[in-house]
Amino acid sequence: MAFDKYLNDVPGTKKGDIVLFALSTCGWCKKTKKLLDDLGVAYKYVDVDLLEGEARKEVVAELERWNRNRSFPTMVINNDNCIIGFQEQKTREALGSG
Repeated sequence: MAFDKYLNDVPGTKKGDIVLFALSTCGWCKKTKKLLDDLGVAYKYVDVDLLEGEARKEVVAELERWNRNRSFPTMVINNDNCIIGFQEQKTREALGSG
């Protein structure tokens, strides 16, 4: 993935490949990060609003593959499951922490 270089790693238990597209100012994004932290799972995230120029274009292009509305948070699990918005139960189920 070309946009990988913009991702921040959060250590934890590997429950799959989790990528979170977020905004640094979004309360729902912060809740999603806190949920993932509380579950102790490893994940990668990018705060799209902190990127500029080509970096932002690359990341937004990847986000649009999963969420044409470009809303936040958007979480992609194992490159085949996408959860849009803060959805605690759906996230717990997807990560086997239900």
